[in-house]
Amino acid sequence: MTPSDAISRIYRIIDASRNRIGEGLRLLEDVARLLLGEAGVTEQLKVMRHELVRLDESLYQRLLESRDSAGDVGVDIEVPGEEKQRDLPTIIVANARRVQEELRTLEELAKLPEVAPHLDSEKFKHARFQLYTIEQDLFGRILRQDKTERVGGLYVILDTASLVGRSHIEVARQVIRGGASVIQLRDKTTPKDELLALARELAALCHENGVLFIMNDYLELAIAAGADGLHIGREDLPCTEVRKLLPINMILGRSVTSVELAVAAEADGADYIAVGSMYPTPSKAKAVVVGPEMLSQVRQATSRPLVAIGGITRDNAAEVMATGADAIAVIRAVVSADSPEEAARQIVNEIEVQDG
Repeated sequence: MTPSDAISRIYRIIDASRNRIGEGLRLLEDVARLLLGEAGVTEQLKVMRHELVRLDESLYQRLLESRDSAGDVGVDIEVPGEEKQRDLPTIIVANARRVQEELRTLEELAKLPEVAPHLDSEKFKHARFQLYTIEQDLFGRILRQDKTERVGGLYVILDTASLVGRSHIEVARQVIRGGASVIQLRDKTTPKDELLALARELAALCHENGVLFIMNDYLELAIAAGADGLHIGREDLPCTEVRKLLPINMILGRSVTSVELAVAAEADGADYIAVGSMYPTPSKAKAVVVGPEMLSQVRQATSRPLVAIGGITRDNAAEVMATGADAIAVIRAVVSADSPEEAARQIVNEIEVQDG
């Protein structure tokens, strides 16, 4: 192979890497822009893409002259076991890593004397490390979006006081078998070290069964237990402050009693909104009863998933769902029932009839 042939093949590698970088970054950019609506991440990726694919005219001409797509021996090579179908998080990771690998290739080739005048090795190195952070951010946001979309159906709150001595884990198993989609742990009295152990066990059980696990009030326990999200009340920290502390892949729920509070919660970063109380409830004697009418008004004002809460039973579940709820949160109607599994199943049936 002559020196001229060798440099031509190096240019082929540069050309292929540059193309893959542009393609991978464009996909990530479209995810950030069109699926997540994240302007900041979109701008980062767009700027990166333009800077990395931009070349001086002389180098671009050499790359075109060296291109030989028809003679590429790797076009038809398939790796055994390579996935034919992927979910969105996997696609994000695959394309981010594809770009990172090609950036490393260009980073090294840019050190060659023949190439160094045209390419900046440090630029590719900087972009590679920048993309590691962007990949983490995008992946977390996609997971958070997926969890938000799963807030629906029967939302069971395991309130320790309402369990009347029953095991949290056993009741959780029962309501999961009964069709619960979300389980929240609410406990104001148990020491936090004991509560953390329980929260971790509940999180593991929920994740094994494809059910969301939400921690009530305690930010540090939600993070330490690996919960899917945190739920806070009207008197807790503002959503904007909590959102800064929560991992990007965790969802945040907020309780509200009015349209104005719901709109503010959405603007401040709540992923779902709990509206209540629908009816008088012994679980919260001081709860403000707003009724299904308020839920209907909130539905018109926000695009976030809505969880109706407060005094809901099998008898009124359909009425509440008809006003625009995505999920129905219950406590005593399920966890205090003789058979939490059967009580959960009956309410799920009411929800499914209304959805159907």
